[in-house]
Amino acid sequence: MARIGIFGGSFNPPHLGHLLAVREFREKLSLDCVLLIPAAAPPHKTLTANSPAAEHRLAMTRLAAADLPFAEVSDIELRREGASYTADTLDALRSAYPQDEFFLLMGTDMFLSFATWYHPERIAAQATIAVAHRNADNEQQLRSCAQKLKEDLNVSTVFVENEYLPHSSTSVRAMLAFQAAEDYLVPAVLDYIQRNNLYFSRTDLKGLSFDRLQETSLCLHNRKRVPHVIGCSETAARLARRYGADETDAMRAGILHDVTKVLNGQEQLKLCDQYAIILDNFERLNPKLLHAKTGAVVAERIFGENPAVCEAIRWHTTGKADMSTLEKIVYLADYMEPNRSFDGVEKLRRAAERDLDEAVYLGLTMTMEQLRAGRREIDKNSGAALRWLEERMQSR
Repeated sequence: MARIGIFGGSFNPPHLGHLLAVREFREKLSLDCVLLIPAAAPPHKTLTANSPAAEHRLAMTRLAAADLPFAEVSDIELRREGASYTADTLDALRSAYPQDEFFLLMGTDMFLSFATWYHPERIAAQATIAVAHRNADNEQQLRSCAQKLKEDLNVSTVFVENEYLPHSSTSVRAMLAFQAAEDYLVPAVLDYIQRNNLYFSRTDLKGLSFDRLQETSLCLHNRKRVPHVIGCSETAARLARRYGADETDAMRAGILHDVTKVLNGQEQLKLCDQYAIILDNFERLNPKLLHAKTGAVVAERIFGENPAVCEAIRWHTTGKADMSTLEKIVYLADYMEPNRSFDGVEKLRRAAERDLDEAVYLGLTMTMEQLRAGRREIDKNSGAALRWLEERMQSR
């Protein structure tokens, strides 16, 4: 009787993080084989607009797995119509492997949502759930979930502590568009992507109409961030009309202001190295702030935006001394767009209707109060912006 791991996903695209996970599962669980199964229509998420056809994802997965002698790539879900439900896949695999032991391989997020899957009891009857985690992350939550699944659905769970690469398919797709994905993919997969111009890897993205720019840039975000980005763009356009700035520039800066936000701190630093962005010590210690700098460079180099748009993106998080009208507008739009909800946001919105400087000053003050309360360091540019606005408002 063989021990078979089943590792499904969209593989959009298959990256080194997937391959490391497969190796770790195989070693820790003493698996004889791991089946990699690209989903035709993943039931838990919608494929992004720039996702390639299923045959491309299958071909890339085969290329990625070429150096894993214990791995096989199956098109079982691609050949089946409708949503790619794991319960149906396991039923079909059981017919092909009647005597073997199945392990369904997944990460913690998928495990914690397992009870909501399509017919989880059918899955539990066919396979042991193998959950990858690192350094006992969320251990109590995971153990509680396992206990409840055992009681409710007779789920058998095994936890596998493993190493992982902090990549997501979303960030890999973004890095492909930014021309910086060499360290995320096996060479054969990267070559395939570029030869077939997948994920904007060989697309000229400069000079796009706004509609095309919005469609393209939103593909590079986590889905949860999309409403914020659209809200920021629309709010910036409205403020531009109110204060006499260029409305087109405001819309474009708003839709691109978080274009690199999907990248984690390590990836932000990598993109800075890729584009020779000079950083000070504060920025290296606070890489979450870097999406403004990297976003500005991507707006210029990849999307060909004008200097006013790029500078508005660059300063939308910290502000700076001597801000232009457009820079103030994008700073405020990011802070107070309709999806934002926090104490003081309505006060900020009212101020933005009265006076642009007053509103930016209020926004900076609120941010600094939060940072001080959390004993966090304040960016020098924010301090300079606040002092500049104080002098400007006093002299009026």
